[in-house]
Amino acid sequence: MADLKQKPGAKKPRRGGMPQMPNLMPGGDSFWVNLATSVLLLLLLAGAYSYFVGVSDKPADIALSQVAQDINAGKVSAVEVNGNALKVMYADKIIKNSKKEPETGLSDTLRNYGVSAEALNKVSINIAQESGFQYWFFALAPFLAPLLLLAFFVWYLSRQVKGAGMQAFSFGQSKPRITDPNDATSRVTFKDVAGAKEAKQELLEIVDFLKNPKKFLDIGARIPKGILLMGAPGTGKTLLARAVAGEAGVPFFSISGSEFVEMFVGVGASRVRDLFLMAKKAAPSIIFVDEIDAVGRVRGTGVGGGNDEREQTLNQILVEMDGFEPNEKVIVMAATNRPDVLDPALLRPGRFDRRVTIDLPDRQDRLEILKIHARKKPLAEDVNLEVVAERTPGFSGADLFSLMNEGAILAARENRKTVAQYDLIRSIEKVMLGPERKSHVLNKKEKEITAYHEAGHALVASVLPYADPVHKISIISRGRAAGYTLKLPFEDKKMQSKKEFLDDIAMSLGGYVAEREVFDDVTTGASNDLQVLTALARTMVTRYGMSDKMGTVALEGDGGRTLFGTGVESKSYSEKVSAEIDSEVKKIIGEAYDKAEHIINTHRKLLNAIAKRLVEKETMEREEFEQMLVVHGITPKKKDDILIEPQVVNF
Repeated sequence: MADLKQKPGAKKPRRGGMPQMPNLMPGGDSFWVNLATSVLLLLLLAGAYSYFVGVSDKPADIALSQVAQDINAGKVSAVEVNGNALKVMYADKIIKNSKKEPETGLSDTLRNYGVSAEALNKVSINIAQESGFQYWFFALAPFLAPLLLLAFFVWYLSRQVKGAGMQAFSFGQSKPRITDPNDATSRVTFKDVAGAKEAKQELLEIVDFLKNPKKFLDIGARIPKGILLMGAPGTGKTLLARAVAGEAGVPFFSISGSEFVEMFVGVGASRVRDLFLMAKKAAPSIIFVDEIDAVGRVRGTGVGGGNDEREQTLNQILVEMDGFEPNEKVIVMAATNRPDVLDPALLRPGRFDRRVTIDLPDRQDRLEILKIHARKKPLAEDVNLEVVAERTPGFSGADLFSLMNEGAILAARENRKTVAQYDLIRSIEKVMLGPERKSHVLNKKEKEITAYHEAGHALVASVLPYADPVHKISIISRGRAAGYTLKLPFEDKKMQSKKEFLDDIAMSLGGYVAEREVFDDVTTGASNDLQVLTALARTMVTRYGMSDKMGTVALEGDGGRTLFGTGVESKSYSEKVSAEIDSEVKKIIGEAYDKAEHIINTHRKLLNAIAKRLVEKETMEREEFEQMLVVHGITPKKKDDILIEPQVVNF
């Protein structure tokens, strides 16, 4: 069971490499394949030799004694001798084969079989000489064939090893993905990038420099050597880098930071040198390193005193960026969602001296992104992308692409030719929580508990003044959640207040309190809610200074107790402070529990009505839910309410 609320800044899951050397060592797959191939060829050649030898030793059609009797009887007109083989031609034009005794003349052989001299004189005898090739083949083949086969076997294996050696020599070469500026199919421009207006404005200077470097150099200006794109996963960092290259019409060398690092010492540094050399030869050009935090982390924290392969790779990147001259016209761009862990030497002026932050798209940007992804999709007349943009706060560009794609898949699955609004609305929930688990059927008791759990979330969220309004309630299983309550803000938020956090914690406890009050028991369904609210309460105390007792102190960094990626550290505060933090967290959660408990008990009839309706229909949309609120004396929240101070409810 999940309380689903999409917040700006919420992290989303996101999105090749050197060819592997063939394994030529014993035990490797390639070695045994080559061995089997060689043995097979050996057997085939041996079989071919045996076949030809067998042809030469083809048994005779008739016995030599019969040939002798036929000569005496005057039936034979001619005999052709080819080595030991005899071709006997009869008077009636019939030809038969036979063989004479080896190392013995035909006349002597026939006389031994009783052929008279008179009868033999009547037969025409022709001697056919063996060709030189045939003679030498049959003479030398028994000796040379084994040697030739052995030589072929050795040559075949050495050839494979040589190929592997050549690959070993190229192991340190970089394998970037190169985008040709003349390739219209893969070219990306700023027209293909929606939103990120400030980021595109910053990058236009880079485009202008690559197109017209002279006006910058004449005035003594030096364009930044490196541009660091920072933002959450899926916000379009890579797409923006490709758009810069597409606008400038220059080659684009793209590689991931993880592709530099290998288990072999020096490979990463070699690949860095090779990549920068390729870019210099193709200048003006752009080098783009995605996920640079894979090699650009703070040095001195690796195994072996900080002298590991990753640090050597980083050192080489620093050297190469320092080696650029102003007239080389090579721009290095990099992307990361963890700028706090990067080495300071990488961020100093002269390297990545310009940093561009790409935020999650706002409502208008989401609309523009949806329009781009909808270009090649046939949309039904009822599709309203503005509604979709309104219901997707906190979605990144990658999330919106997935949403549109899932909508098209749903339409195709139902054999429809157009994508309807209903498909897109369903896709929102699928992207957020996963597909419906139709096989996960709740029994009657579990269904009732889930209904009261989600009803508790929705009720508390509707009464508390600083909680976001409820858009949908469902007890249909999605992903790992047995049910969910969808809450969305009226407008995108860049900041959240302490009051909003406190109401969020109370709302998260709504399901737990409802189970306890109605059934006098609790289930495992609230486990995720408890994890989320506990983490939120601790963050309020340790990071945001929202505790009167602890004061305005940031006790932990954004990534927890490890600050700036400098390695695993012990906590930077005493055990006494740690106990005080735990006490404050417990106090915040306790006050939120009392608030949720008061709402559940005060509006028990409404809670029962919502749960009963969910058991019947399994899903309740915003309109039906707000009608139920009005019937029980609760005024639904409106968009105008965010412009004025909400009425504080006293408990």
